[in-house]
Amino acid sequence: MQENRNEHEYLTGRERYVRAGEIELWAEEFGHPDRPPVLLVMGAQAQGIQWNDGIVRRLVDGGLRVVRYDHRDTGRSSVVDFAAHPYTVADMASDALAVLDAFGARRAHLVGASLGGIIAQRLAVSRPDRVLTLTSLSSQPLGTDTAGAVRRALEGAPALPGELPPPSPELLAALVSTLPAPEAGPEQYLAARLPLWRVLHGPVLPFHEDEYRATERRVYERARDLRAGLHHTLAGAAGSGATAELASVTAPTLVLHGTEDPMFPPAHAEATAAAVPGARLVMVEGMGHTLPRALDARLADEILRHTRGPEQGPGVRHRAA
Repeated sequence: MQENRNEHEYLTGRERYVRAGEIELWAEEFGHPDRPPVLLVMGAQAQGIQWNDGIVRRLVDGGLRVVRYDHRDTGRSSVVDFAAHPYTVADMASDALAVLDAFGARRAHLVGASLGGIIAQRLAVSRPDRVLTLTSLSSQPLGTDTAGAVRRALEGAPALPGELPPPSPELLAALVSTLPAPEAGPEQYLAARLPLWRVLHGPVLPFHEDEYRATERRVYERARDLRAGLHHTLAGAAGSGATAELASVTAPTLVLHGTEDPMFPPAHAEATAAAVPGARLVMVEGMGHTLPRALDARLADEILRHTRGPEQGPGVRHRAA
């Protein structure tokens, strides 16, 4: 009984602030400290809490020690004067290492969503000694010029030869039209953000507005500066490296992606899996570019299966229900 009580206690997040050079990062840990660590790396402009509690609980129940954190310029972490101190994806990867160091994790399973997938890939290339496994979720390969592809799409210019597809026209329109004003209050902020989440969610799975509204309200309340996360777009255009570098990745790699992703269409996942030796590609039917609670169990199960070790040969592609 005492053991069960102790295990239950570890389901409560333990928050702390981590120093990464001159900045401070908010981080939170779940699970028994002796269990294998998994670092959850969120995407651009996204806070660590946007890793659903349901995913976190399932990973902890599956035997992992889970750490999630706020990137610089998001949530409770430091706001950076980007004009005076510009940073790159490589710098954001160093932040992730600082979090691991603070929690005493010499090596960890890395799970990165969207820009977080790029950060995780960067670490798998540059610091393979720190990476147990790599999961690239709803992301794209290192070195992809997304900013250029978006610019050309908005200008009506043709894609470059061999270029991965840009975000969907519906998403490009939503990105342009749903940026909240700096002085926006909570209701104005929510009204501006929800149309974007509808598009990112995709057209197949039911959209539960209350779920996204609750998350965005929490994001609003935690943020030091809601617009500072826009710096991630600038950081994402520099310092990520080249797709060819993924050939050096030795960590077992899972590429997990939605069939309805409007930000990074499935070709991005296919290119990532093709670039990493032995990578396994799993396409999740109906999933867009969000992590709805309805998929908590599916995504956690895939991550747990991957972190426990290969159950099928390398290079296998399949679709998850």
